[in-house]
Amino acid sequence: MTSEPDRSLAKGWCPGAFTPMMSGDGLVVRVRPVMARLSQQQVFGLCEIALELGSGLIDLTSRANLQIRGVTETDHERVLQRLDDLGLLPDEPDLEARRNFLIPPMWRVNDAAHRIALDLMQRLAEFPELPAKMGFAIDTGPSPVFARSSADFRIERTADGSLMLRADGASRGRLVTVDSAVDSTLEMAEWFVATGGSENRRMARHVSLTQMPAEWQAVLPASNASPIVPGPSELGAVFGVAFGQISAKSLMHLSEATRATAMRVTPWRMFLLEGTDVTQTSEFICDADDPLLTIDACPGTPFCTSASVETRSVARQLARHKTTALHVSGCAKGCARPRVCATTLVGRDGRFDLVQNGTPWDHPTRTGLAPDTLIDALGEL
Repeated sequence: MTSEPDRSLAKGWCPGAFTPMMSGDGLVVRVRPVMARLSQQQVFGLCEIALELGSGLIDLTSRANLQIRGVTETDHERVLQRLDDLGLLPDEPDLEARRNFLIPPMWRVNDAAHRIALDLMQRLAEFPELPAKMGFAIDTGPSPVFARSSADFRIERTADGSLMLRADGASRGRLVTVDSAVDSTLEMAEWFVATGGSENRRMARHVSLTQMPAEWQAVLPASNASPIVPGPSELGAVFGVAFGQISAKSLMHLSEATRATAMRVTPWRMFLLEGTDVTQTSEFICDADDPLLTIDACPGTPFCTSASVETRSVARQLARHKTTALHVSGCAKGCARPRVCATTLVGRDGRFDLVQNGTPWDHPTRTGLAPDTLIDALGEL
């Protein structure tokens, strides 16, 4: 039996640099790097801020952003000033949350992704007010790579290599060019608002309830490509991040050891260090078959006040025994994976409920599992 999730405690907005979110370990300050890329100087500067004014931990989010954890309210202004000095606060405060872009990690200067992203960034003020979590995927590589990532406006390739704009939830889209892509996206955003989309919150839900213009449903996107994996790539070395949480000290050490010229972040708990070879490290994932890449786990207690269980220590232990997809959630909100998973463990009153082939808010098949019984319980599945 499936029920709606209890979102009464969930935020209706995403944290940003100017609008941080309070968590169990302090403020979470989100940084949106332009083109999902940080120079070597910015990487070191961000790590220094995290170590000096935060907890020393940096989150890598599902929208290819970075979050400094553990900032005190009294230090927030100092964090903003230092981010600004690094060039990591390019937006006016009222436009910061609108720059919610996904960019292919292999973009190059003056290619379609680069040109469209810069155009969109410069014209965000022209867009109508949209629900806070709406975003854009500038997915202009040979084949789309962001099919499993959250986005409402998708600029993609067709099978013959042309560019198209597709509303999330629609199977087809409209042809565009590099020069017209932002104009067409603006037109779609205005249609969304004018037809009551703000009440439906997200594009996929809105198009399921509202008829789109016929000319916006003319072409099919190319088949999806597989995302990158840890290992060598055409631009440098790709490293995985267990549960998306980075030690600032470890990132500084790796950047120094590899002499990386820049860092590119992705929405898949991986980052790319430009101009480097793969360096073996125990702090980051170098193996594409590492089971930690298939396990989702939220911060859990004590980092989240909604959680009643430790999650990531449990997930690390289970990774050695579970090879299929697993989600360890501190509560029923399921922030780390708000969608169906083969096996989900949901924290409740210090123990775990087990959900199979469902979401964290679905009816569990077993309840009240103690943490030290989880290996045996999963082995029985």
